[in-house]
Amino acid sequence: MHIVRYRRDHRSPARAGVLREGRVVPVEGAETVAALLRLPLGQARDLCEGASGTGTALEEVVLLPPVDGRTEVWAAGVTYQNSRLARMEESLNEADVYERVYHADRPELFFKALPWKVVGDGEPIAVREDSAINVPEPEAALVLTGAGEVFGLTVCDDVSSRSLEAENPLYLPQAKIYDGACAVGPAIRPAWEIADLGALTVELSITRDGDRVWHGSASTAQLNRTFEELAGYLFRDNTFADGAVLSTGTCLVPDLPFTLEPGDLVEIGLAEVGTLRNTVVRGAGDHARALERVRSGATS
Repeated sequence: MHIVRYRRDHRSPARAGVLREGRVVPVEGAETVAALLRLPLGQARDLCEGASGTGTALEEVVLLPPVDGRTEVWAAGVTYQNSRLARMEESLNEADVYERVYHADRPELFFKALPWKVVGDGEPIAVREDSAINVPEPEAALVLTGAGEVFGLTVCDDVSSRSLEAENPLYLPQAKIYDGACAVGPAIRPAWEIADLGALTVELSITRDGDRVWHGSASTAQLNRTFEELAGYLFRDNTFADGAVLSTGTCLVPDLPFTLEPGDLVEIGLAEVGTLRNTVVRGAGDHARALERVRSGATS
């Protein structure tokens, strides 16, 4: 089972559904993903497992990013060894900051996006016009209820400007938060259906002009912190009435000086969850136009 956010066509309202065997069935009693995350985990599970009916064939619906309402997207940084090394390598002045964070009791957590800023599977991501080096960051993302319980997992691309973050750690918000910098999807896999959240393969492939220019794989087993620890820190003195999505850090970072280019296809696979696919554009203007074309159903 996967939990999806979908609409029948590009004009109909969005709602939450359950995807089973190629068909999407609406969740009765919770029309949005945010409504599900407002519930206690057991009650949300009952609604999802109780969804019934013939539903609609997957190819006849439009899948949307599985984030809505007031659900916030946050992210964790420097949670994998190779991420720590990459941040230290790129940093011009403050490499020891990343070393200290990696070993500290408190993780690095930062705000990433609101639902209306999130793009989904098949939609464009963007790189900044004022940044020379930009990369995808493939991550397993926790979907958390308002009480901080792990509802499920999804895929997140924490698109980042390496050149801005390298210049000064205080530029992190500009390196991480801008139009087209956050992709989530294509669906949520319920946590109760995954035997071991801490042993899932993550894959990243980048294709340019039909050729694969970068590929790598890793595992959530390499995470330096537990999912429960990261979620616990996020909810300290913080409330999320509609739940939260917490991207748990990247385990795959292309070597310098690799950078994304417009037209690149980025594919992020997370075992038992799915594959998130996005094409790259440059700048907010091109992103707005490309996103409008996709969401309006235009083909050119």
